[in-house]
Order: sequence, then C-alpha cells, then structure tokens
Amino acid sequence: MKTFRIALLPGDGVGLEVVPAAVRVLDAVESRTPGLKLAYQELSVGAAEYLRSGDPLPPATFERLREFDAILLGAMGLPGVRWASGIEMTPQLDLRERLDLYCGLRPIYLFHSLDSPLRGHAAGSIDFLVVRESTEGLFVNRLRPPDLASGCVEDTMRITRTGAERVVRAAFRQALGRRKHLTLVDKANVLPSMAFFRMVFDEVAREFPQVATDRVYVDAASLYLVQRPETFDVMVTENMFGDILSDLSAGLVGGMGMAPSADIGDRYAVFQPSHGSAPDIAGKGIANPVATILSAAMMLDWLGAAAGAETIRTAVRSVFSDRQARTRDMGGSLGTTEMTDAIIAALP
Repeated sequence: MKTFRIALLPGDGVGLEVVPAAVRVLDAVESRTPGLKLAYQELSVGAAEYLRSGDPLPPATFERLREFDAILLGAMGLPGVRWASGIEMTPQLDLRERLDLYCGLRPIYLFHSLDSPLRGHAAGSIDFLVVRESTEGLFVNRLRPPDLASGCVEDTMRITRTGAERVVRAAFRQALGRRKHLTLVDKANVLPSMAFFRMVFDEVAREFPQVATDRVYVDAASLYLVQRPETFDVMVTENMFGDILSDLSAGLVGGMGMAPSADIGDRYAVFQPSHGSAPDIAGKGIANPVATILSAAMMLDWLGAAAGAETIRTAVRSVFSDRQARTRDMGGSLGTTEMTDAIIAALP
C-alpha cells in the first residue's frame, strides 16, 4: 500500500487554522477509505518565516518540497511584511513558477441558492471551472526591481507558445470531463499578446473536435459572469485575468471562503484556498475552512483517490443544504472548528 507524503504549508494568518481543519477531514476520510494512506510533514514558509529567518521560502525548504507527492498550502503574506519594492511577499507564486505549476484550477460551485447575491439560481446551477495560466502573463516580471526614481515603472505581459499551448490543452482536457464547452477569455481586440494567445487557442482547438468553444473578451466575460454564469463550463485565460475573474466568480457562490484551487504541473501540484491570510480575523477561530477542505478534495483527485474526494464534496453538499450551517463570513454563526465538525459528521 502506497503512503502519500503530503507537505503542509500553513503559512500565515488564518492559514494556521484552516490547514489543520482540512487535515482533520482528510484523517476522517482516510479512516473510511480502504487503501488510502496519508503522511504529513509541516514546513514553515511565508511572511512569518521571513521574519524568523530572513527568507519567506528558504532554499532548503524548497528542495524538500520536491520529495512530496502533493503540497497543501494555507495562506501566505502579511500586509506589513513587504519587499523594498513595496509588494507583499508571495512565496506561493514562487512555488508556482519554480515548480512549473502552469495549470491553475479554480472550481466555482453554488451549494445553496441563498448563498449567491444573484437571484434565481438554484443549487448546482452555477458550476464552472476557471483555468488560469500560472507561470507567465502579466506576472512574469513581478520580482524585477523597479527604478522608482525614473518616473516610469512598467510591467510586461509575456505569452509564449509553449505556455499557451500547454494550459489550453489542459483546459480542453478538463472540458472533456465536464460538459464539453470551453470559453477562451482574452483581450485580443487590443493586446497583441492576447491575439497570439487566441491564435494558439484556435490551433489547439482543432485537436479537440468534441469540445464546443467560444471566445469572449475579458470585460464582456465579467459582465456575463454576473448576468448568466450558468452558461459557462470551463474558461481558460491569462494569469492576471484569471486572478481577477476567479475572485469575482467566488463572490457568486458565497465568497472566498468557498473557493478552492489547485496549481498543477507535470510533476508537482499545490492545493490551497483562493483566499488570503486575513490577518484581521486570524486567531479568532472564525475563519471559513471550506475552501481549504475542498482544496484537499482536489488533492485527493490528483493523487488518484477520487472516491475520497467525492466523499468530501458529498459531505459539504449535505452540510450546505441546511441554510443555517454557515460561518460568519456567510452570515452564520459557526466557527472554524464547528464547521469542520459538521463536515466530518456528514461524511458518508
């Protein structure tokens, strides 16, 4: 029996609360799933690690991460801990780039009609996947020191054929396993880099005749997500666009506490909630653990334990069928521990 080795990176703020919650759920699933064996090792990465050692992602820690089958991450960064350029420390982005985790998956699912600010959407009617290219795009020069005295600071949008082809193929494969509809989101009417991205998309589309496609500019996509989110199945887009649209999408189904994610490459994968470290509520025991718990389900999918993953999603659906079972960010009164207890109790 193979034991899957999982690196735990709780990080900063509420990450220190939601990762242990997810591990509790995983332990309960493991006890119910024959053949599933998980072993954990917690490592220190993030703003607090920078304050301790001077490096938010120490080289020795990074090298150790290559030894694991998967990485479960909480949240990283604190507003008051910044580089000299003024930007926050984001070792989670370093992991994506250095481990070549080019395929960012951001599933969006509405568990209860009253959790959406939109009217008239039943549970399950909002169900789509944002596929975000996570290694280039507008983030590519984020660590380049700016010349603040020059009076001009520029960021560069980089789209390579290799980067575009592989994330578009990954998106088509995701669509094949869903409702076979893929939407390209770009700004090809204005930006040459996006016109190139669309050209590559059109070329790759010919390899997947089973999948229906359409192409939507990012500003229009923002409008359609609010007007008719039920029409989307899988969306593929550039790094920055994906960052923005996935947060907008989370708002349609209850907020960032309901938004899991995965960053996947050909060898490594990181699973984490889409939310940040939320230092304003850290340590209060009220953080919503659901995004991290659903990210752990995505991790089980990646490890080939699909039955265990579906067990978690079934439990979350059961808990959220009761409109009263909500954490405070969603208008309820449950704390982190109470929500985790409810999900564990609902495991089939």
